[in-house]
Amino acid sequence: MAMLNVLVSGGGIGGLSAALSLASRQFAVTVLEQADSISEIGAGIQLSPNCTRVLFALGLEEALQEVAFYPTAGQMRAWNTGEVLTESRLGKSIERLTGYPYLHIHRADLIGVLARKVSECTAINLITDASVRDFTQSAKEVALRYATPAGEKTLTGDVLIGADGIRSVVREGLFGPETPRFTGNVAWRALVPADRLPEGMVRPMSTAWWGPRGHFVHYYVRRGELVNCVCVKEKVGWEVESWTERGEFEELKADFAGWHEDVQTLIDNADRQALYKWALFDRKPMPSWSKGRVTLLGDACHPTLPFMAQGAAMAIEDGAVLAGCLSDHQNDVGYALGHYEMLRKGRTARIQNGSRRNARLFHMRGVRARVRNLVVKHGKPRNPWADLFTYDALTAHKQANP
Repeated sequence: MAMLNVLVSGGGIGGLSAALSLASRQFAVTVLEQADSISEIGAGIQLSPNCTRVLFALGLEEALQEVAFYPTAGQMRAWNTGEVLTESRLGKSIERLTGYPYLHIHRADLIGVLARKVSECTAINLITDASVRDFTQSAKEVALRYATPAGEKTLTGDVLIGADGIRSVVREGLFGPETPRFTGNVAWRALVPADRLPEGMVRPMSTAWWGPRGHFVHYYVRRGELVNCVCVKEKVGWEVESWTERGEFEELKADFAGWHEDVQTLIDNADRQALYKWALFDRKPMPSWSKGRVTLLGDACHPTLPFMAQGAAMAIEDGAVLAGCLSDHQNDVGYALGHYEMLRKGRTARIQNGSRRNARLFHMRGVRARVRNLVVKHGKPRNPWADLFTYDALTAHKQANP
C-alpha cells in the first residue's frame, strides 16, 4: 500500500513538528509557509516534559540541549512585596517523574532546531513564500490552491492539516468565518541580557508575579544568557494582534508602576529596541476539527492563552498523535482524523479553560487576592503536574476513543 501524501499549511512550531512526526511514520509531507523564510522573532517559550518527550523521540535532544535552559522550579510571587506564594519543583524532580526534562528556550532557537531537522529529512518538502488561498476535496484527494511570487499553484494530497494559527485559512474553509474573541489582555514581551542584572536577582526558575489586573513572568533562555519577560496587563482600546508591533518603554513602565523593585530592574534593563506588545485573542473549544480528509492542529483548533505555558506543547502533542492515528488507519483517512480529534479534544479543551481560569486567578485584587494568597500558601501540598506532564503523545493513538 502506498504511503499517504500529507499537506501541511503552516511552518511554525506546530506545522514543523507535525511534519517531522509524520515523516517519522514514513509519510511524504509537504509544508507550505507564507513567509519567505522559516524564522521566528518571538521571545521565550516553555517546553514541558509532555512535549520534550516528542521532540527527543524526533532526534532533537542534543540540538535542544545546546540552546535551552534547564529550570529548577516554577515560582509564584506577590506583585508588590515579592513574597513567595508557592513553588513547584522542576529540574531533576520532574525528570524522575516523567523521564524527560522541562526546558526554557528562545522561540527562534526552537524554530531553528526544527527547521534544520526538516531540511535534513528527504521525506519533507518545505515550500516558503506560499500563501494558502483555499482548498477542495473529494472522496479520494485534497487539492490545495496557494499563491507564490510566480503566480498561483495547486497541490494535491491525501490529507490536509491546517497548522496555520488562530486565523486559520483552513479552519475557515472547513467551518466558515469566525472572529476570535479579544480577552481584554495585552501582553508585552521583552528580552533582558543577563549580564545587565545584579548577580543572583533572577533565580534559575520560572517566576510569575501575580498582581492587580496583570501578571509578570520571567525566566532564562539561551543557556542563561537572556532573561525572557512576558508582561500581561488588562487593557481596553488597543486590540492589535501582531508579534511585531513595537511598544514604548514609557507605556510598559506605566503599566507596571508600583510593582516590586525586581520587576522594575528587569524593565529598566530590557532591550528597548525589542519591546513588543500584542493583544491576546482566543476561541471557545470546538465541537469538531475535521471534515473528510482535512483536519486542524494547534492554534487553528484550540488557541490557548499563555497562562499555563502549554500552547506550543499542545500543538507538538497534536502532531505526534495525528501521525500515529494516520499510521494505524491509512486506508481510512476519515476514521483516522476522527480518532485523532476524539483523542485530543478533551485534553486541549481542559488546557484552554484552565488558561482562562488562570487569567482570573493571577489578576485578582483586594480581598479576593489576599484570600487567594492564603489558600495558595497554606493549602494542602500536591503535585500539580503529574497528569499534565506524564501524558504520552507517542502512544496515545493506541487508545480507544475517550
